[in-house]
Amino acid sequence: MRVVFTGGGTGGHLYPALAIARALVRLRPAVEPFFVGARRGIERTVLPGTEFPHLLLDLHPAYRSAPWRNWRTVRGLAGSWGTLREALGTDPPALAVATGGYAASATLAWCLARRVPYVLQEQNSFPGQVNRLFSRWAREVYLGFPEAAARLAAPAMARAVHTGNPVEAPPDPRPSRAAARARWGVREGARVVLVFGGSQGSAALNARVDAWIAAGLPDDVHLVWGTGPAHLDRHAARGSDRITVRGYLSPITEAYAAADLALTRAGAMTTAELCAWGIPALLVPLPTAAADHQTANARALAEAGAARWIPEPEATAARIDAEVRALIHDDVAREALAAGARSRARPGAAHEIAVRIARLLEAGTPS
Repeated sequence: MRVVFTGGGTGGHLYPALAIARALVRLRPAVEPFFVGARRGIERTVLPGTEFPHLLLDLHPAYRSAPWRNWRTVRGLAGSWGTLREALGTDPPALAVATGGYAASATLAWCLARRVPYVLQEQNSFPGQVNRLFSRWAREVYLGFPEAAARLAAPAMARAVHTGNPVEAPPDPRPSRAAARARWGVREGARVVLVFGGSQGSAALNARVDAWIAAGLPDDVHLVWGTGPAHLDRHAARGSDRITVRGYLSPITEAYAAADLALTRAGAMTTAELCAWGIPALLVPLPTAAADHQTANARALAEAGAARWIPEPEATAARIDAEVRALIHDDVAREALAAGARSRARPGAAHEIAVRIARLLEAGTPS
């Protein structure tokens, strides 16, 4: 039984699709996932290294700030139709699973035209354009943030389910905190602040952290800083016995196990992992994210008591220092944020979504 997975452009759309596909195969080994993405997205480098067959289309996002470039978007959508017909038309999938982004647009349009049923997974508290548009015809919509339901097409609200985002759950048992701190060279009595800007890093967040270090870290802070591979050379010299600088934090489980506080962007998958681990967070949302969805994520988590946040223009070295000092010296405040994070955690999201998809497949999902 073939199930098409579509979505990408960024890891925030692709990795949830991979997590759901693997959970579904574990649950129903007869399912054969097939991935459809974009040639210019992260999937071009990730999918060839996975176990899944895939197809990459010449798709482009909508260029909001440069509308004259949208001829590429229209051409890509039109050209993809024939490619999808050749790849899927002779053996239509039983169901499609879309995780959003421009990489899902052509496949969802093809599914509508061919009456192939589909479900959506929306990672953010503010749904993306593709998911908002196609949600009205979806069989189910799986939400990373419950707040997203109010922003879906009206017919989809009744079919929306808050499952959380499909991230890798913390291992059971969890890594030893003492061993994790020793791995990062943390001295006795220090508080660990974990800093990263997503898997690729954030130049803006890194610059602010660099300025904070230059101004002077709190004496009892040990920084575990993942700059992103492309930014490591610029900041590697900041490494010391109190500052561990890495291009990529691997294994990330050891960093999470050691952390007392996280300073990160507010991407959906990052915040889902922090909630799963119950880590208090200070979020600096990316202001240029589509529809400013990271700010919506940060605001939703702050209102739930799961994080604090600073708008990027206000995230000066002095402001970061003040916020970090206030939290690392207040165990009660940190534990309150940790409890709020745990209340939003859905570490079993991938399995829950897979169970729901399996039910639809077993029921012979109507178009």
